Amino acid sequence: MNWTTVLGLVAGMLTTLMVLPQLQKTWKTKEVEDISLVTFVSVAVGVTLWAIYGVFKQDIALIITNAVSLLLNLIMIGLKLRYRNN
Repeated sequence: MNWTTVLGLVAGMLTTLMVLPQLQKTWKTKEVEDISLVTFVSVAVGVTLWAIYGVFKQDIALIITNAVSLLLNLIMIGLKLRYRNN
């Protein structure tokens, strides 16, 4: 693995993991009034496109980090939809 792949993985994981505090807070409090569904859907679409781009470029860092990011954003979207009437 070369240094640019490592750099891509580290950068991707840092930006991917930034959603974890929001996920944790939402999971615990079940409060989603201040969560923007449009934002999380937009991010999910964006990271999906980045992952597809990564497949075409055969870039493992783009594929892995954006796949994980997509999963976390889909969980957040699910929580927003599940708890929106609380």
